[in-house]
Amino acid sequence: MEKHKKAGLTRRGKVAVLVASVAIVGSGTIWFQVHSAAVAKDEKEAAALQLQVKRLELEEMKIRNDKAVADMEAASSSAAKVQAALDQCVKDTFAVVHKKYGTPSKSAVVADCKHQYETADGSDMAAAASSTRDTSGEAGAGDGGGVNSPALLGLVAGGALALAVFARKGKKADA
Repeated sequence: MEKHKKAGLTRRGKVAVLVASVAIVGSGTIWFQVHSAAVAKDEKEAAALQLQVKRLELEEMKIRNDKAVADMEAASSSAAKVQAALDQCVKDTFAVVHKKYGTPSKSAVVADCKHQYETADGSDMAAAASSTRDTSGEAGAGDGGGVNSPALLGLVAGGALALAVFARKGKKADA
């Protein structure tokens, strides 16, 4: 009778499998720790970057607010100067015109003075109006970024005409 060898690994093979298993588990553990540290570092950097972006946005908002306050003060100062000049014009004109026979009413004198000072100071008011416009970057209906109604009407009419022509050609081909 012959002796059959046992199936399985030898003692040397078992040691080799054990060493390989320990090496795989050890290297996996080390990789996981390195990966976790890298992810944590990336998260910290992202949080710091986000915080810096928020600071910059806050600083930009402060600058915009300061500019808006300065613009409001300039507009208020300009309006006060215009009002003072308007009051003086009305006072002087009404004092001179009131002595003559058939003089215009006080409201006509006020309207004439308003017209005189509105045209003289209109450029400052236009500059103030343009500086207080919304600067968020979004295209609105009134800032020239949209389609005007005649162009839209022409586009719709052209599309309807093309549709009618193609539909008519389709009917002729079917018949």
